[in-house]
Amino acid sequence: MHIETEATKHLQRAAKAAREASHVLARTPDAARNVALCKMAASLRAHTEKILTANAGDLAACTGTTAFRDRLALNEARVQSMAKGLEDIGQLPDPLGRTLAEWTRPNGLRIQRITTPIGVIGMIYESRPNVGADAAGICLKSGNAVILRGGSESVRSAAAINDALVTGLREAGLPEACVQIAPNADRAYVAALLAGAGLLDLIVPRGGKSLVERVQREARVPVLAHAEGLCHTYVHASADHAMARRIVANAKMRRTGICGATETLLIDRAIAPALLPAIVADLRELGCAFRADAAARDIVAGLPPATEADFDTEWLDAILSVAVVDGVDAALAHIKRHGSEHTDAIVAEDADAARRFLDGVDSAVALWNASTQFCDGGEFGFGAEIGIATGRIHARGPVGPEQLTTYRYLVIGNGQVRP
Repeated sequence: MHIETEATKHLQRAAKAAREASHVLARTPDAARNVALCKMAASLRAHTEKILTANAGDLAACTGTTAFRDRLALNEARVQSMAKGLEDIGQLPDPLGRTLAEWTRPNGLRIQRITTPIGVIGMIYESRPNVGADAAGICLKSGNAVILRGGSESVRSAAAINDALVTGLREAGLPEACVQIAPNADRAYVAALLAGAGLLDLIVPRGGKSLVERVQREARVPVLAHAEGLCHTYVHASADHAMARRIVANAKMRRTGICGATETLLIDRAIAPALLPAIVADLRELGCAFRADAAARDIVAGLPPATEADFDTEWLDAILSVAVVDGVDAALAHIKRHGSEHTDAIVAEDADAARRFLDGVDSAVALWNASTQFCDGGEFGFGAEIGIATGRIHARGPVGPEQLTTYRYLVIGNGQVRP
């Protein structure tokens, strides 16, 4: 109880400072916010050695899988990528003060709907330490202050990254409270964030299924959440064989531990005998294991059998579920039964089939002839992302600066009074 009380007290202080900082940010010109992003990027680069030393400490304490360690690990290239992401965010158009709609009423009142920041964001994330930098940059660009709470596995890395970001803010003359981080990885701080009604305007969880479910279940603050990334790649009978092999290998094995990694391969019965053995051979060479239905095992001997639960599993590892299907409708039915409405792709040369798939799948992101690993804010041109939203209110897909704004109305008259 004492720890939770201390966590609540810390959050109250942090949220008050964040609220004041958000008022400053909302009135800070876009050019000044962009300067701050560039200084934050430069500070990340200048503190690379410190960040990597902290990350080495996190890795030394890590007992997770290879895929988990990959999510946790940083190197010079990944720090450089974080920094470049901040600079790219700075190159985006200003998301604030945009006129979304404008009209004039019969009485002469002119009404404008304009974009404005949400306010104070609480961000709860797990093992990937780069998420803190991405969230900070997107929140700053959109005029929001953010309070970060990283996972216990990445506590050293997250703190070092935050120190660098705050140094950049200080050099840019913006309040350091624009970006804050929990003082430790104690679970009590998560509870405090979830109970932070009146302190926070929005919570964004980014992590595994259990984290997201807990946040949705316990939060007393609006939540912008995502389901697990149970992503599918469907290879249609018309697919180009070489393209399909290339896309499936990338979609599954480029980085197995990210939410956009393909977890299930669906392949048309008409093309499976000719193509599935080659896909399996490609992936085996890359270290992938399989869980396959009976039809796939009839084509490629020795594949381990898949249970129904396997098709409901986000592996986040070098494991691929495989099912043979009879056409677009069967693929869509499988995705509807087992998918999470995150990201799904079709590989096809038949444009009509591709359009039926794209129109029929109800995912936040649907792709045609491209890897599911393109479901990423940076690849969408957002510079980075604070997460992938799979809900149906406010935002869907990669959440960048534009998605972290709301709107308000300006009403301009010339002396009207209501009768």
